[in-house]
This record gives sequence, C-alpha cells and structure tokens, in this order.
Amino acid sequence: MGWYDRGDFIVCRKLMAVHCSFANLLFMNIQSLFDPKSIAVVGASTRIGSVGNDIVKNLVEQKYRGEIYPVNPKTESLYERRCYPNLAAIEGEIDCALVAVPAPIVPVVLREAVAKGVKSAVVISAGFHEAGNAELEAEIAEIACSGDMALLGPNCLGVVNPHLSMNASFARTLPKKGNIAFLSQSGALGTAVLDMAANIGVGFSKFVSLGNKAVLDESALLLYFSSDKKTSVIAIYAEDLRHPEVIRQAARAMAQTKRPKPIIILKSGKTSAGAAALSSHTGSLAGNDASYEALFEESGILRAETAEELFLLARGFSLLPLPLGNHVAILTNAGGPGVLSTDAALQSGLALAPLSETTMTDLRSFLPSAAGVKNPVDILGDAKSDRYARTLDVVLADPSVQMALVVLTPQSMTDVEMIAEGIAERVKTSTVPIVVAFMGGSLVARGIKTLLRKKVPVVGFPEDGIRMLAALSSFCEARKAMSADQGTFSTIAVSEAVDRNRVEEIFHTVKISGRTSLSAAEALDVFSACGFPVPRYGVATTADETETVVRKIGTPCALKVLSEDITHKSDAGGVLLNVSTENARASFQSIMDRVKVSSPEAKLDGVLCMEMAAKGGIELIAGSFRDPNLGQTLMLGSGGIYVEILKDAAFGLVPISPSRANIMLQKLRIFPLLDGARGGDRYDTNPILECVGRLSRLLTDFPDIRELDINPLIVYPKSSNHSPMVVDGRIAL
Repeated sequence: MGWYDRGDFIVCRKLMAVHCSFANLLFMNIQSLFDPKSIAVVGASTRIGSVGNDIVKNLVEQKYRGEIYPVNPKTESLYERRCYPNLAAIEGEIDCALVAVPAPIVPVVLREAVAKGVKSAVVISAGFHEAGNAELEAEIAEIACSGDMALLGPNCLGVVNPHLSMNASFARTLPKKGNIAFLSQSGALGTAVLDMAANIGVGFSKFVSLGNKAVLDESALLLYFSSDKKTSVIAIYAEDLRHPEVIRQAARAMAQTKRPKPIIILKSGKTSAGAAALSSHTGSLAGNDASYEALFEESGILRAETAEELFLLARGFSLLPLPLGNHVAILTNAGGPGVLSTDAALQSGLALAPLSETTMTDLRSFLPSAAGVKNPVDILGDAKSDRYARTLDVVLADPSVQMALVVLTPQSMTDVEMIAEGIAERVKTSTVPIVVAFMGGSLVARGIKTLLRKKVPVVGFPEDGIRMLAALSSFCEARKAMSADQGTFSTIAVSEAVDRNRVEEIFHTVKISGRTSLSAAEALDVFSACGFPVPRYGVATTADETETVVRKIGTPCALKVLSEDITHKSDAGGVLLNVSTENARASFQSIMDRVKVSSPEAKLDGVLCMEMAAKGGIELIAGSFRDPNLGQTLMLGSGGIYVEILKDAAFGLVPISPSRANIMLQKLRIFPLLDGARGGDRYDTNPILECVGRLSRLLTDFPDIRELDINPLIVYPKSSNHSPMVVDGRIAL
C-alpha cells in the first residue's frame, strides 16, 4: 500500500498541481517525521542494549531538541525522562511515535496514536510481511491511513535528522550535517553507510530506513525531498520500487529545476533468479531488470552498481557544481596514472579537453622540458605545490576545460599537505567541477585529511574520480534529453482506426473460454482492430477449408499451425511458405503430420493462412510484459527467429513518448542498417515509431495484457513500394 492508494492519487503540489485535502495533510505529516517537536518512544526499555533502550538513549545523549516521552508502564523514568504508561497519559501533543513493541501489539499502539492525534509513526518492530504476516501489515497500514498518519516501516531502523541532532533510530552514529538524503530499504546497509560517512566526514540532510514500506515508500519521500531546502542530492538503496509514474515525474521535475536534485539508486536483485519467469520473446530479452533500467533512464536517475559507488556518486553530487559539458582535463605527476585516467575517461563517455595552443605555450613557459603539456598534463614526479597550483590555474583558464581530475602519487619530494591546500583553494572558487585522486596510503593520508576537511571530493584511485565526473556529465545529458522528451502519441495517425469494442470482445471471448493466451489469429484480430498494418489472413481447420481460404487471400500464402501448446512453430514443423491454391490441401496435411510427430501432446486447432510478406525487408520485434511493481514495459528490437541469440533490444515504460520511442530505436545495434549504413538503402522509420505508439496506446487502454509479442514487424526501404507489416504476434492475458 502507498500513501496515495486511498483513491487520492496525488503528488506534491509543486510537481503535479493535483490537489486534495488528504494529500496536503499527509504531506505536512511527513514533515513531522523529520522535524518533530515531540517524540514518544513506545516500548522504551530499561534493558541496556535493547532497541527500546537504545532509541531513548540516542535521543537524550545526542541532544535531540524536542520533547521526549518514553512509554513504559513498568518504570517511572528512563535517562532522566518521565515514563508514561501509554500514549493517552501524555499531556502534550505528540508529533511522532516510535514504536518498538512486539508485532501483535503494534495495531493496539497505532489505534491509541490515532486517537491521540499523533501525526506520524515509525514502526521499528519486525514480524510483519517479511515474516509471512502480510495481513498484520495491511492492518497497521489501514489504521495509519484512517488517521491520516504518516507511517514509516515496519521492520525498519528509524529516521535521523542531523540538523536537529535527532537520532530517532537504534543506529549508533549521528552523522554530520550535510545535504545528502539517504533512503535505505536495508537497515544493515544503512548503518554501514552511516559509519563510512562518519569516517570521512560526509554529512546528511536526512537518513531514512524504509523497512517494509507499508505506507510511506520512496515515491512519497521523493515528493517530500523535492521541496526540502536542506537536501541537494538523494541516494537510495532499494530492493523494489513502486508507483513508477510518481517516481518518474518527481525525478524529472527535480532534475529540470534551476537547482536540480539528482537521484542515485542502488537497485538490488538485478540478476535475481527469483524474478517472475516470462515465456515470451520480450520476457526472455528483458531478464529481470529491464523495467527498472527503463525507469531510471527515462527519469534521469543515476544507477549505482555497488554500495561503494552509491556513496561515491552521492559525495560527488553533494560537493561539485554541474559541468557545462563532458570535456575533462587530467593533471598528474606520473605517466601511468595519467594513462589510466585517460582510458577510464574515454570508456566512461567523457572526452579529453583539447587544450589550446595558448594554454600549452603558457605551460611550457614554466614546466620542465620533459613535462607533457597536452592533455593529460604530466607535470612530472618532482612537482611540488607551486607547480601543481600554477598548472591548475592555467588549465582551468582554458575555455575547453569543463571538468578536471587532479592526480597525485607520493614521491620523496612531494609536499602532500601543501599541494592539498593549494588544490582546495582553487576548488573553492572554481565553477568547473574538480575531483582529486591522491594515490597511496600513509604518505598521502594527511593530504586526504586536509581535502576532506575543506570539503574537496577526494578519492584513492583516478578511476573513481572519473566515475564521479562521468556521473555529473550523464546527469546533465539526461536533463537535456528530458527537455526534448515531450508529448505522447496522441496524433490522429495513431488514434484513428482503433476499434476498442472489438478488442474488448476478443479478450472477453478468450477469458470466458478459460484461456490465458490468444491464438495467432485472435492476436492478428487485435492488431488489426488497433490499426496495425497486418496481411490478409484467415483460419482453416480442414484441408478443404485451407484451399478455400488460400484462394480468397491470393497466392502465394504462408500456413502456420494454430496451437496454444506450441511456441516455436517453425521448430515444430508447423510452418510452410509459398503455398498455392493447388497444393493448399496437401500443405495442410503436411503440417498436421509433421507437428503430430514433433509435438504429439499438442492440441491442434487448424492453420492460419496469411498473405506472404514481400522480400527485402528487415525484421523487427515489438512487445511488452507487465512488471508487478512498475507496470507495462514496452520493448523494441531486432526480430526474427534469432531474437534470443541477438539480444538487440531497448525498453521503455508505458506510456511511451515519441521522443522516447525514437531514442529506443536509435539504441538498437541494427539501427545503422535502417539508416543506410555503408551506402545501403535507407528505411522509413516513421511507420516503426507509429507502431510503437499504437502498441503504447493498446497497453495503456488494456493494462491486463500480461505479455505481448509482435514478431516479426517487417519494414522496407524507402525506395520500395511496400508497406510495413505485422506478420505474427502473441498476446497473453
């Protein structure tokens, strides 16, 4: 359940301009999680080391500024705070209740909280959905929603606001004040991140342990953080995500403001074998992660591959300005790291800044003759602070330089701390993002400490520095793409000739017959009703009928066996081409005989007779599958019988915009062939994009479609007179 599941599908006022009293109230109640004037701890315990004891101890000893109300009927005080027998006994108002009692008691506590008018609650307790008690979790969600109470958890670590010295969790560490909002579905990972941050002095605006997300989830909190002035970057660890449209719109809105807030997500389960197995071509190509990749790409969300990278990128965005482009200058005192940095930059999509002749002349005027003045700039191993400082000044003055990486390796003459001081001075005033890589251990430790103290992004290896800069560049490119990604397929060309009633009739017939899949003929009926270009076709159940249908369609024809039990018809001997009226009867019998041998258990419903497509085309595939969390995912790729081998596909979440469809098409490895590579024929891509639009419309109108394949969609060169054609398809409900 999400906080907008009560029929009020709403988002933040500023983001989507959809208003309702429930939404506005709950938005304010989320504020009470992070800025409470009073906190009640239900389950406060005198037992040292218990969760209920640690929470109260953290609030008291880390000097939370608001009122603290421990709730424990068996003791009078805890950490010099009066204890109360229950929430009703507390005289003052309660902004937030922290609940750390056994799971069966939680509903009782939450009902008391609702009766008391508590605005928000954090359920620390475990023993809900993760333990098989889904009904108990649904119950507490309903209680919270009935009282318009913002509920975090259950089964979570708690919430932390360093700006209020509020550690409302059982994490040991209160992090420094900063501008990173960190959300984690894993409490253990959260505590590790807090410890790492404390070790290098990184601060947070907020820390949130999401737990089971019974009410509040990432999407709700993204909306809150969009207007949180203390937050500049949002880092998330997630095992699943819900409400993709809210996430997409919130992320895009935050990315396109004057002061953009990037979102970085570490999504686990990328290769999980436990993901729902899909039987379609689309499903086999998608694997387990395609929907999330599509969501991130469309939303401008950066994806971290590891926990280390999540933390690394969050640090980078929290400290650095956004670049104007992807041209990087590399300054190093050693050739090897310079080469490594160059390789990493080019492999990450960055380009080496082409230093001007003026810049290189200036560098030659004071650098040793053996130094390298081209990019990467090698100032040699004997470089001291003055050489680093002067070189960096000259390089940053070059108009081609849009970002910089400064690399240091410790030599016997290297004045590490003074170099760090000089770099920090220039980072402070530079509008160009600068990342520093101090390679080594004890010899560079003091320099690293200096840079950290002065809030300079410093890493141990140049590859990490490049990852930071590449992420900045990728985010800027995503912002540009989003500004052009406007509109939907709502043109007359896409919306005309759509017979919704016919599609509903076909789906109804399939469902009442107890089937979950449409026959090939029924699938073509659906595509035809939606305006897709389909060949002339008909169904035959006998040899005589086959001859009649073939004569009506015209020759040559293709025959395909109709069987719900056979996915790959060609492999089963269920396809014959170039069938004429004269051999139609024999062709029917041949298919029946061959399929009975290859698939003796299969139920055979006849054959599909269809007009043969003209030769000289390229086969594409378009399809979809329904992700349980993210909804309909659309796929476009190279089609034909080698779909699973080629694995050339791009994905997008429905609804698909025209610009997004075009991006998907251009991502395909086959696209250069469509674009006339090496002097070949150019293909008209407009019919392809129109088919994507029609498919997006079909999936939007009929979200109960579980899987769909159009394979192949044959397209032809502009020079031909042939129209594109949907030759075959599969739809599962």
